[in-house]
Amino acid sequence: MTYFDLGTFSRRLENTPYEAQIWFDRGLIWQYGFNHEEAIACYERVLELEPSNVMARFPTDPEITDYGPWNDDFATAMRRVYETFPDDLDVIAIFVEALINRTPWALWDTRTGQPAAGSSAEEARAALDCAFTTQPAAWEHPGLLHFYIHLMEMSSTPEIALPHADQLVRLVPDSGHLVHMATHIDVLCGDYQKVVARNRQAAQVDRSYFDHAGGENFYTVYRIHNLHFQIYGAMFLGRPSDAFEAARALVENLPEPVVRYMPEMFEAFAPMKLHVLIRFGRWSCILEEAFPEDAELYSYSTVLMHYARTVALSNLGRIPQAEESASLFAAARDAVQPERMLFNNPCADILKVAEAMMLGELHYKSGRVLEGLDLLRRAVDLDDNLLYDEPWGWMQPTRHALGALLMDAERYAEAEAVYRADLGLDATLPRPCQHPRNVWSLHGLLECLSRSDEAVEISHVRQQLDGALAHVEVPIIASCACRSAPR
Repeated sequence: MTYFDLGTFSRRLENTPYEAQIWFDRGLIWQYGFNHEEAIACYERVLELEPSNVMARFPTDPEITDYGPWNDDFATAMRRVYETFPDDLDVIAIFVEALINRTPWALWDTRTGQPAAGSSAEEARAALDCAFTTQPAAWEHPGLLHFYIHLMEMSSTPEIALPHADQLVRLVPDSGHLVHMATHIDVLCGDYQKVVARNRQAAQVDRSYFDHAGGENFYTVYRIHNLHFQIYGAMFLGRPSDAFEAARALVENLPEPVVRYMPEMFEAFAPMKLHVLIRFGRWSCILEEAFPEDAELYSYSTVLMHYARTVALSNLGRIPQAEESASLFAAARDAVQPERMLFNNPCADILKVAEAMMLGELHYKSGRVLEGLDLLRRAVDLDDNLLYDEPWGWMQPTRHALGALLMDAERYAEAEAVYRADLGLDATLPRPCQHPRNVWSLHGLLECLSRSDEAVEISHVRQQLDGALAHVEVPIIASCACRSAPR
């Protein structure tokens, strides 16, 4: 087969044979695209062709599985290299990656917008900004663009990285992860159309890599991440077809042998379809879903089935059955292995959100309105305090359910505050917890405002909502399917 199209990026090595140079460039690009296994395969080809090539060497000690203890020392060493070669773009890229890896996913304090304690965010940004300002070639460097997105996504101003994100999408056509990376910024800026389109493109690219390498490798985490992201964006857009498309592909990419290869990382992605069914109120479809046959391997999926069934039964008015399902949730939750993760968050923490959501809706639908609303407020608090992740650890913003049932209970002022916070229209929430321009909260906010005389704001919100409604596939009558028809 023709090799993957990795663009034109090259790091020229002196006195290196032509074919070895090609394989080195491929390895370096895969490395910048976080496909480390394929990068190693390329570097091995370099060493077959040129055994003396030191640039292609990589750690091979099988007994060392955790390089974390050297992160600070490596960053210090790379700082010295950077000071010696401040204009070398690859040196800058590796230096910045080393700085980021000192405190991964903890570069910024999302509450204050300032660098997190102990992070090197400011130093990393200074190095990158200098490169992008003074060297046009930096804008053609996949590593620098990739790391700038990771640096800025958790900040209070992720939109600064929009030009870098748009540039990266086109540079390395067959690196699914690099095609996808822009959407870490797109989603924070409320561009859910790009989130869906770019992750679909990345998933198509990664299908070719799956055909090449199979699924029993760490890069599978990145392949399913793209599909996960497409689901997330499609749910915000109000487009069930796009969400179900990605949910089906996700299951196809996670056959049982692949899940068994790394269950602590892979299994929690398997039940994503349930979130889509809940988002769009497909209660009967949820009850038709089968439980996994292997409850131990699919422990998180089993618990999430009980969650989804409880929510569905509650909304169908089948309260005794919903209460029984909630009891089964509690028993199954305790069987989830502590090492199970959904990217950055332990599944145990995500299930705390699920439990509060589930019981909140159950209590509300059974007539215990105040108790139900209090549980949903608790779900919101738990949701807000999940560890940073994109997509967020909980797929449907908890404020959408809280706002909908507050509206149902005619508590319009509190509902309005909930929707404003979700849309990022006030200073209530850190940037990663905001969901700008999403159709669900825009609908809720407009309904709240329609009870006031705020004509100017009503016009502004209506204009935004009309733009969002242009892309939906289903009627939007409330911010959550858990609400009965608006009064």
